[in-house]
Amino acid sequence: QVQLVESGGGLVQAGGSLRLSCAASGRTFSSRAMGWFRRAPGKEREFVAGIDWSSGATLYADSVKGRFTISRDNSKNTAYLQMDSLKREDTAVYYCAGGVSTTVYNYWGHGTQVTVSS
Repeated sequence: QVQLVESGGGLVQAGGSLRLSCAASGRTFSSRAMGWFRRAPGKEREFVAGIDWSSGATLYADSVKGRFTISRDNSKNTAYLQMDSLKREDTAVYYCAGGVSTTVYNYWGHGTQVTVSS
């Protein structure tokens, strides 16, 4: 099993920035990629960004391209999501995920709330 713990959420004004962190522990070698998803009130969970642990290759949802940056620190088993130019529509619970690729995930964190005010 892989355990994932998110941190860094909070309240920010539109146009501001936040950085989320996701620390992985346990059988981390079984997870080849890390990703971020989000669920806004009344909406389905959606993919935000993913990164391959080995190559560093990244994948982004169109809605966040150019504003969000995913990165990882292999030595700390930690992934990050730098969120800039935040918009009200970015308000959601953000979940960290671990998986076998940037498109297939099977481990999930408990989520961290991000609220963007106008």
